[in-house]
Order: sequence, then C-alpha cells, then structure tokens
Amino acid sequence: MKKLLVINCGSSSLKYEVYEMPERNSLGKGLVERIGTDSGIITQKSERGVIEIKKPLEDHNAAMELVTSVLTNSEKGIISDISEITGVGHRVVHGGEDYSQSVIINDDVISAIERNVELAPLHNPANLIGIRSVMKLLPNVPQVAVFDTAFHQTLAPSSYLYGLPRELYTKHKIRRYGFHGTSHRYVSNEAVSLMKRSVENTNVISCHLGSGASITAIKQGKSVETSMGFTPLEGLVMGTRSGDLDPAIILFLLEKGYTKEEINTFLNKDGGLLGLSGVSNDMRDLHKAASEGNQEAKEALDVFAHRIRQYIGAYAANMVKVDAIIFTGGIGENDSTMREMICHQLENIGIVMDYEKNKLNGAKPGIVSRDYSPVTIVIMPTNEELQIALDTYELVID
Repeated sequence: MKKLLVINCGSSSLKYEVYEMPERNSLGKGLVERIGTDSGIITQKSERGVIEIKKPLEDHNAAMELVTSVLTNSEKGIISDISEITGVGHRVVHGGEDYSQSVIINDDVISAIERNVELAPLHNPANLIGIRSVMKLLPNVPQVAVFDTAFHQTLAPSSYLYGLPRELYTKHKIRRYGFHGTSHRYVSNEAVSLMKRSVENTNVISCHLGSGASITAIKQGKSVETSMGFTPLEGLVMGTRSGDLDPAIILFLLEKGYTKEEINTFLNKDGGLLGLSGVSNDMRDLHKAASEGNQEAKEALDVFAHRIRQYIGAYAANMVKVDAIIFTGGIGENDSTMREMICHQLENIGIVMDYEKNKLNGAKPGIVSRDYSPVTIVIMPTNEELQIALDTYELVID
C-alpha cells in the first residue's frame, strides 16, 4: 500500500486529500483558506476526527507547513510521519498544447506551466506555488501534474479552431482548449464500467453540471467535442457565467460606455443563472422561487435545460451513435428535477428516462433510463481527486 497526497492549489486556498493506493481508499482530506491574510484557517477531516486551526498564513509555503503539521497531528492526524507520502499529484488547470496526459513534474514541465500562465492567469501561478512549496518540504518525493485541459487535446481541428484569422491561432494560440477534463475522464470510465461495456466500443456524452458546467462528447475513450473553449466562459449557461453569446454584444456595450471591467463582471460574476433570475445561482433557491411563481427564476431554469439539450443534440449528430448520457457535478448528481427537465424532450433521439428511477436514485452511481432506451442515462458522482491519485500512482508507483 502506498500513500499519495493530492493537492489542488488556488490563489488563496489549498485543498488536499490523502489516498491509500491501489485500494482507492481516502484516508482524509483538508482545506486551507484565506492564505495571505491574518485570518487563515485550516479544516481537516478524517476517521480520527476533525482539526480546525485559525492562524495568520503569510503565503502558500506557510500553508504547506501547516498542512504537514496537521497531517501528522499525534491525535487526529491522517498519517504518522510525512515520510509516508510516496507521491504527490497536483491539479494544474492549463497545459496548453504541451500535454495530452498527466506527467511527472520536472524542470521542463514547470517551464511549460509558466508558458501557459497567460492562458490561465488566475490558476496556473497558484498551481506552480503549490508545486514549489511541496518541492521544499518533500524534495525527494516525485510529483505529478494532472492538467484540466489534457483530456481535450484529442479534439480535431474542426472542433478546436475558431473562425478567426489563422494568425491568431499560430501567434497567440487562440483555440478551444476545454476544461473539466479530469472529471469527464473519470466519470466516463466509471460509467462504462457500470454498464459492463468496453471503452473501445462505447460513445458517451458527459454532462458536468455545477456552478461551472460543461459537456463533452467522448468517442471510444477520447474527447472529440467539448463546450468550454479558450476559457471556461464559453458554452453552457452556468451559475454566474453567461456561456455562449453573440460576441458583438461586447462591442455594443463598449460603445455604450461600459468598461472592460464591468463587461467582464457581467460575463463571469453577474451573469448565468444569477443574472437571469435575479434570485440566486443556487438551483435549490431557483426551484423554490419558481414553485412560488417567480417567472424569472422559471425562465432561468428553462434556459439552463434548453442550452444543455442543444449541446446534447449537436454532439449526438456528430458522433453517429451515442451509448450513454452521463450526469455528474453538484447539479447533475443531486438535482433530479433538472435532469428530468433536460431529458424530457430528448426521447426523439433515443434518450428515454425512467422518471421514477430518476427521482429515487439520489447522488449515487446508477442507471435511470428505461430498459428499452437506446441510450443509457447514467448518474455518476465525479471524483477528480481520485483520478489525480490514480494518475499519480500509475506514473510514480506502478
């Protein structure tokens, strides 16, 4: 048995989890928040109990030192000594066109992550900080980078090129990259296993629906279409992101006197379900408001479901055959009403839901389509941390 540490480092936060491999057993997890402030906080949960500590955290190095201390806490720690960790896996948001799979981190990988900072300015720098912090604390432990974008590097030019002058791609690498790749890869493999099929003869459409949402068409285990694009803003209507819109709207708003900063806020923070409803970006609040007669909340729900159906239909047209539709993410796993709204008008393309099974399933792996449905509807909880642990184990241990 090997113990692996999985890290997801944000600009002011650090999530971590320890896995025992190859048993896939989670020994515990933690979250450090408010890094860079005087009010830092770490919360760790495991079978041995909960630890919560509040203290100033100057930077991510201080956060990693605190993680090490809490991991090895004599009373409620997850491990006895930091030397038990034999590999570290990192979520890295953007690998650009450099990586199509997870890789062991070395100087070349770090350089590539740095080169792609301009493509993910909020995330890649934080990911690098996490990697370098671990290097200082665990200098002899191998580390693995698991890229959100890597799974989508199998897209064909017909899928990833935009209708822009070619020089914008060759000079600035403006193209569709896609995100949520680790989640889509994990749930598609798990769904195929649940269906007792082989990856080589199975095509699926994976719907990762949460505050951020994306859809990916996966043909024989490879991503061939995905809804997020150059950034995670493109595609579906999301919690606060607008998703697809006519780009001329941005020019129109600039002419009306809105600043770049204001437009960016409209698109990323004040748009989506929140902007459409004026109520919330939380599905529970929207369902409640809609049931009480709030027309704008109802319309926001309808727009969300409509956009997802559009993408499912488009992807089905390009895949020749679809064997399964997967629902995952916070909304996909937990919101049976939204799943029903999405599937209700898809019977014409062979997606036939068993509405009773759908209501009873809950957020656990399960099949909620009719037995005679040509396309199987699968609910599959995602676990990106476990996928990172699996990749790390394969690369540094196996």
